Amino acid sequence: MTQPQLVEVNRYRFSVETLTEIETNAYAANNWPLVYILSDGKTRCAYVGETTDTIARLGTHLKHPQKRSLTTVHLVSSERFNKSATLDIESSLIKYMSADGRFRMLNGNLGLSDHNYYQRDELYSKIFRETWDRLLEHGIAQRSIEAIDNSDVFKYSPYKSLSADQQQGLIEIMRSLVDPGLKNIVVQGGAGTGKSVLAIFLFKLMHSDLDELDLREFSEEEKELRELLRQLKQRLPHPRMALVVPMNSFRSTLKKAFRNVAGLRSDMVISPSELTQRHYDIVLVDESHRLRKRVNLGAYYGAFDKACAALGLDKNTCSEVDWVTRQSDKAVFFYDPDQSIKPSDANASDFDNIKSSPASKVMTLVSQFRVRAGRHYVQFVDDLLNMRLPAGEKFSSRKYEFLVFDELSDMVKEIEHRNRSYGLARLVAGYSWRWISQDAPDLYDIEIGDIRLRWNRTNIDWINTKGAEGEVGCIHTTQGYDLNYTGVIFGREIRYDETLDQIVIDSVNYHDRMGKQAIKDPNELKQYILNIYRTIMLRGIRGTFVYACDDNLRRYLKRHVESYKSNVIALPDPAKPLEPYVNAVPLYDLRAAAGGFSELQHVQHEKWVPVPDGMPVGKNIFACHVVGESMNKIIPDGAICLFRLNPGGSRNGKIVLVECADSQDGDGGSRYTVKEYQSFKSHTEDGTENLQILLKPRSTNPALAAIELRKGDDEHRYRVVGEFLGVIG
Repeated sequence: MTQPQLVEVNRYRFSVETLTEIETNAYAANNWPLVYILSDGKTRCAYVGETTDTIARLGTHLKHPQKRSLTTVHLVSSERFNKSATLDIESSLIKYMSADGRFRMLNGNLGLSDHNYYQRDELYSKIFRETWDRLLEHGIAQRSIEAIDNSDVFKYSPYKSLSADQQQGLIEIMRSLVDPGLKNIVVQGGAGTGKSVLAIFLFKLMHSDLDELDLREFSEEEKELRELLRQLKQRLPHPRMALVVPMNSFRSTLKKAFRNVAGLRSDMVISPSELTQRHYDIVLVDESHRLRKRVNLGAYYGAFDKACAALGLDKNTCSEVDWVTRQSDKAVFFYDPDQSIKPSDANASDFDNIKSSPASKVMTLVSQFRVRAGRHYVQFVDDLLNMRLPAGEKFSSRKYEFLVFDELSDMVKEIEHRNRSYGLARLVAGYSWRWISQDAPDLYDIEIGDIRLRWNRTNIDWINTKGAEGEVGCIHTTQGYDLNYTGVIFGREIRYDETLDQIVIDSVNYHDRMGKQAIKDPNELKQYILNIYRTIMLRGIRGTFVYACDDNLRRYLKRHVESYKSNVIALPDPAKPLEPYVNAVPLYDLRAAAGGFSELQHVQHEKWVPVPDGMPVGKNIFACHVVGESMNKIIPDGAICLFRLNPGGSRNGKIVLVECADSQDGDGGSRYTVKEYQSFKSHTEDGTENLQILLKPRSTNPALAAIELRKGDDEHRYRVVGEFLGVIG
C-alpha cells in the first residue's frame, strides 16, 4: 500500500536570481522551519543548515566567500517539522553526508549532540530515513543508511556527538596542551569508551578555522574551549601533529577515516617507526598499550633496532613509548592496560613512570559507547573470566544478546543470520589453531565436529573485506574495531578445571608463537590470554555469542550466561513411513516472504513432510517455506513452517500467512507474507472510525517497518490464509 510522503525535497539553482523562485516554496515563504543543503557537483563540496528564515539565510550564504561558489540548494521540508526536529535532521545529515563520501562537508559543527523531543523515535526517525531516500534519488547521497552505520568512516567521524565524559576529557586535554609545565597526557579508558573518536575530534578541532567553528553543543564549556583553541592556534598556527597507531590493520582503517574528513589527511596517521622521520609539536597515540618493546618481535627486530639507533636510545632498555616522548613536545597516550595481549607490548611500568611524573596529567574515560548493554556488561565479562561472580548470578539485559551455544553449528548459523540483518557479524577465536591455510589455501585451519573453518585471509582491515563473514578472525585483526555481533570461539588453550575450580591455560594448544615465547611465568601467559578473550568479547555492539571447545568451560559459562535455544522443533524419525494427514502434511511450493510480499507465484502441492509428535495434523494443516529476516526472532530464514488454514475468529497478536491477490495479473497469481497480525480502530478526520490492520515484523532488525492495511481499499486484495503453528524444519 502506498504511504503518504512525510517529507519533501525540492531542488533549486543556488543564485541571487533564483531566490525569487525559492520564495514560491510555501515552507520558505511562511518562515516554516526547514533544512537546506548547499552543494556543488564539480568541487564535491556541501554545506547543511537549518532555518526558519530561508530567504535571508540563503542570501547571507550567497555573500560568503566559500559558500557562494556552491551551485545547488535542496530544501528539505515537512508540515511535521519544528525547531527541535530540524536541528536533529540537520545534525544527522551532517554526520551521514560526511561519512557517505559523496561530498566534502564545509560545516564547522563539531560534537553534534542528539536532540530528544516529542515523537522523535516514533515519527522523526522515519522522516530522516525518507529524507535520505529522497537524497539518494537526487544524487546528493550515494550509500544506504545501513551501509554508513557499519562504516568505519562514520564510527570515527568528528561530527559524532561527545558525551559529557568525553567533553570534559577534551577540555582537560586542551588545558594540558596549553600548560607549559605539562608534557604528557595519559587518557585511560576501557574498550568502547570512545578514545579513538576523541583523538580524531581533537585533530579536526586543531585543523579547523576558529571563525567557522560551531561549538554550541558544548554549552557552558564553549567559551573556554574557544579560548583554549585560540591560545593553541596562536602558539601553533600550523601544528605538526601525528596520530600513532601501533596495529597495522587498525592504522589502515583510520587512514581511510582521515581521508574522508575535511582538513585531515591520511599521512597524519603513522606507525611508531615513522616517528624517527621528524619531530612533532603534538603526538597522539591510540591503542598505546600495543606499543612494543624488544621482545618477540620476529621480522621487526631490524626496524626496531634501526629506529632506536636513529633516536640515540638503548634498544635493550627502551620501548616505543620512549620514541613518542623523544619525538614530541606534547604527547597524549590513550591507554587501557587490560588490552595488553602479548609479551612484546610495552611494560605497564613504562606508563606508570609517565603517570607519576609531575610533568604529566592523567584522566579517565568511563562512558561506554560500543556495547549497548553498557558498563554493566563490560564489568560482567571481566568478572566472568576472572571468576569473581557469585554463584547463580546470570547476565540479563533487554538491550543485548549474550548467549552460550552447545553446538558450534548453531552459533555459525546465528552469526550468518545476524550478518544478513545487520552486517558486521563475525566469528572470532582464540589462537588455538595453526594458520595452515596461509600456505595451503585449500586446507581448513579450524575443525570442530562437522564444522570446518579458515582463519582470515588478510591482516589488513579484515572485518571489512569481502568474504570475511565466512572466515574466523583473531585478536590481531579485530582489536580496535566495532562489530554488530561477535561469535567467540574459546579454543583448546583455555579450559575449566572442576577439581581446582578455576580457569586454566594449556600452553601447548596456544599457537601464537610470538604471544608466548620467552614467557616463563604461567600466570603471565594466563593473563595475556584472558585479556585476549576479554578484548574480543567487547567488540559486539548488539550481542556476543560464545562457544567453548572445552565441555567443562562451557558448563562454567552456562552458570552465568543464558544458553541458546533453537526455535526449530526436532523432526520425527525419517525412517517412519509418512501417512498423509496422520503424521505428515502437504508442503506447498510457495515461498512466503518474512519481509514485504513475495514475488507473484502460483501455488501447487510439492510433497509431504513429516510433522513432529505433539504438533497438530489434519486436512486443515499445511506447510510452506518462509524466507527473509523480518520474523527472525521466531522464524529462521528459509525455515519450513506449519500453518492451520484460516480458522476465523480473532487474529489479533497471532502470526499469520497473508495472501495478496494481484487482480491486475491475467494469470491470477498471488503474493504472500508472514507477519504478526494487529488490528485496531482509528479515527478519521470526519469523525468516523476506520479499521486499521498492521502486519508487524518480529525481527532483530528494528529498521524493518510494519505493513499497513486499511479496511475498504485493501480488503478485496488481502486475505489471511493461515495461522502459524511452529517451525518444523
